[in-house]
Amino acid sequence: MPHLSVNGVDLYYEESGQGTPILGVHGTPSSAVMWADAATELARHGRCIIYDRRGFHRSAPPRPFATLDLVDHVDDAAAVLAALHAGPAIVIGRSTGGLIAVELARRFPDKVKALVLLEPALFTIAADADAWARDLRRRVLERADGEPGLAAEIVIREALGDATWESIPPGVKQMFAGMSHAVLAEINGHGLDLSDDALELNEEQLAGIRRPALIVSAEDSPEACRSVNARLSGALPFTHTVLVPGGHLIDPAHPAVLDFIDRNAGPDPWA
Repeated sequence: MPHLSVNGVDLYYEESGQGTPILGVHGTPSSAVMWADAATELARHGRCIIYDRRGFHRSAPPRPFATLDLVDHVDDAAAVLAALHAGPAIVIGRSTGGLIAVELARRFPDKVKALVLLEPALFTIAADADAWARDLRRRVLERADGEPGLAAEIVIREALGDATWESIPPGVKQMFAGMSHAVLAEINGHGLDLSDDALELNEEQLAGIRRPALIVSAEDSPEACRSVNARLSGALPFTHTVLVPGGHLIDPAHPAVLDFIDRNAGPDPWA
């Protein structure tokens, strides 16, 4: 399996296609496995790169991390692009991956051509969303106490509903169970959406992210996700928004995303 050694960790990655780099950043709990179909389509529109974030699935070390911080994931994303000589990239982030994408664009603007934010988990931007995320964090920690191997399942059930969990094939459920340590490491870490000290960005900081951004909401997602997107669309300076059918697991290769990629795949106007 292809791995990159960056920042002291080995990250599993896949790449396909040619042209403008497209970096996919998955959510929590998740893996590049969940982006396989989307990656096939994205590779028709550019050089698609997907990877398992540190601690997750094929990028999990022999001994699980005790904590995982937002800065770890952001630095890893930047290092993946650097190692593959793939910047600046159109960065697609789903849920927690969207939070990572936002911070990547803020800290490493030279590596980001444009952003596709699929309900990014920047919950602190809206009071109701922040309260929802803090309550979710509390419920996950309470229910995982004594049964840490259930953490990933609990997050999915609590955030997406029991029906979503029950619809997942048994093999994928087993994969998610193996990510429970990473889920708890992020909760016990810093800066991530379910961390006790989740990232807070003010309007000036968000306005400084001067990259085209597509913000995608789903009709059946938790209200907290739509609240975040509403606030974010008013704070980022160059945004387009779209509402799609379905729930929080938005297709990274939705036609609206592909159209946005095609429109932003030319020479980088920010170089």
